[in-house]
Amino acid sequence: MAAAWTLAACTSQPVLEACPAAAPCPVCPVCPAPPVTPAPPVPEANLFEPVTFAELPGWQNDELAGIGEALRASCVRLRNLEAWRPVCAEAASLQPEAATLRVFFETRLMPWRVSAADGNASGLVTGYYEPLLRGSRSAQGPYRYPLYGPPDDLLIIDLTAINPELRNMRLRGRLEGRRVVPYYSRAEIERGMAAVQGKEIVWVDDPMEAFFLQIQGSGRVQLETGEWVRIGYADQNGHPYRSIGRALIDSGELARDAASMQGIQQWARSNPDKLEQLLNRNPSYVFFRELPETAADPALGPPGALGVPLTPRRSIAVDPRFIPLGAPVFLATTWPAGDQPLARLVFAQDTGGAIRGAVRADFFWGFGAEAGALAGRMKQEGRMWLLWPRGWAPPSP
Repeated sequence: MAAAWTLAACTSQPVLEACPAAAPCPVCPVCPAPPVTPAPPVPEANLFEPVTFAELPGWQNDELAGIGEALRASCVRLRNLEAWRPVCAEAASLQPEAATLRVFFETRLMPWRVSAADGNASGLVTGYYEPLLRGSRSAQGPYRYPLYGPPDDLLIIDLTAINPELRNMRLRGRLEGRRVVPYYSRAEIERGMAAVQGKEIVWVDDPMEAFFLQIQGSGRVQLETGEWVRIGYADQNGHPYRSIGRALIDSGELARDAASMQGIQQWARSNPDKLEQLLNRNPSYVFFRELPETAADPALGPPGALGVPLTPRRSIAVDPRFIPLGAPVFLATTWPAGDQPLARLVFAQDTGGAIRGAVRADFFWGFGAEAGALAGRMKQEGRMWLLWPRGWAPPSP
């Protein structure tokens, strides 16, 4: 009824006379609309653009130490691709000399500059590492903060079979009657709403360290008995990652240049009564698994998303929607909190909840305090080049 009245009102003479010549009456369908000039199309940027090795800044300065081992590890995945089969077959017997390695990469592979959808070839490079925590197999004394395995009511929904365009996208949820609803947030899990009782792997003595372990994705726990276990990523509750450093900056608690991992840890020690509220600003929650004894070799890095041990300073986490897991990538950035060039060949062997976008990388520094100090300060601008077998184009996202 109201719509009919409006239409009738628009046909009245006063309304018609009021319609301007250059613009339509906003509610009157009989007023002539001016011609619409379509906006010019925005050219779609190429994600990958072929270049030469001579265009890679610092390529000749990279000594390529450890690259042969990292390549063979990546070939666990890459050798399943037709383009990579001959490359990986040759890599199996590749000699470790830098000159031999350089010739191999330059003759077998081609670099492709990576750009974002808007054409920007620069992006953010952060760092991560494998931390060491103190813990116990039972909740006692200072060991009051559990690291959980995945709960039984956590659903993983993979829609790839229905729509291949949704590959690399898995939803997390839980059943509420016949409905699938989002899984519990960090705050809800900490309040005991999730089915995590009995899923404790170990208890640690520092909630801030436990939180950072979730961000790093893996670490080692030194038990009170003197033994240590390696903990790895198992799953996640499906909520988006939110930076607590950004929350501290926005609230005025920390200056931007102080919002490093070390700065946040110092803030936590000074504000224990505010810590729980801060941590719950990030609704994402990571569940772990205890890695088998075969992964307990301290000389090896933890296994990343590729399923192979990470190589310190040669492995990065990427967004697999854009960069294929296992692929070599030449990374040009700077050392943490400085402008000294850091340019080297690395391998996309891991992923992360905060790693989103084509030109985005998380640089694995290794294990221990020194690696943690470097990782905690790293927030640099960088560029990336995907290396792919000659004669083949990189897969489109």
